Amino acid sequence: MESLFQAEFWRNVIVLLQGWMLKELPGIVIITIALFVLLKVVSFSIQKFKNVLLHRAEHDELSDTVESTKRINTLMGIIHGAIKVVLLTMYVMMLLSKFGINVAPILASAGILGLAVGFGAQELVRDYIAGFFMLLENQVRTGDVAIINGTGGLVEKIMLRTITLRDQSGVVHIFQNGKISTLSNMTKDWSAIVIEMGVAYKEDVDQVMGIMKNVGDELQRDEVFGEHVIEPIEVMGLERFDDSAIVIKARIKTKPVQQWNIGREYRKRLKKAFDQNHIEIPFPHATVYWGQELEPLKLEISKADKD
Repeated sequence: MESLFQAEFWRNVIVLLQGWMLKELPGIVIITIALFVLLKVVSFSIQKFKNVLLHRAEHDELSDTVESTKRINTLMGIIHGAIKVVLLTMYVMMLLSKFGINVAPILASAGILGLAVGFGAQELVRDYIAGFFMLLENQVRTGDVAIINGTGGLVEKIMLRTITLRDQSGVVHIFQNGKISTLSNMTKDWSAIVIEMGVAYKEDVDQVMGIMKNVGDELQRDEVFGEHVIEPIEVMGLERFDDSAIVIKARIKTKPVQQWNIGREYRKRLKKAFDQNHIEIPFPHATVYWGQELEPLKLEISKADKD
């Protein structure tokens, strides 16, 4: 401790520090600059490569541009992240060697540590394996709308360990890939909106089906909405008998993510067409029989009255 207060000690420290700075500091600066340049080059190269792939996808008549864009963005994000991890790891190793720390024992112990982590972090390994196969099999992409373990939302980010969803309320849900038991992709390749339309029992079923078909055809010919409809409407027919209505089922196939907009527009146009043709859309009602000789008394009960 007494040596700390001696001028000779501090002169030696300053000399050693000056020697280290003259010998090692330029190398550290060069390594840091090289890392910064490499990261910029990698980002620029991946962006250019992604643009090339997107350009090819746009001009490929056999592939869907939207689907290709989702897949390219997902894969490029994973590749970019992996390259950054490799470069940063190399930078840290070279930096440690500049400070006089022997890197060889660290690398040797990394194998033993990795084995120990493999046994202790089986869940983490499972997440990475599940994420790898999720990307390999193209199960879901960024920009898809999916339901994961019963929670639906827009896929914002896919990593090898986790997948991030944002629901309509803006809430972000993060799932570990290894714990995903059910995954339903609602926007893969194409989507569809299913319409179940209830009309009064007195209406002619064929007439109602014809009106539904005409409204669907008009929607497909529309300049704004028609480009999102990929097939003519499919009116499947009478689906079931409800208490107060007969239900007719139809389906419209659309481009991914467009099924909800098309469904809302179709229902609006269908309501106007029913009004023009005097087709009744019933509300719940009940028939009450008073006595044996009297005619049945029909009471119509609206939803507001029920509440």
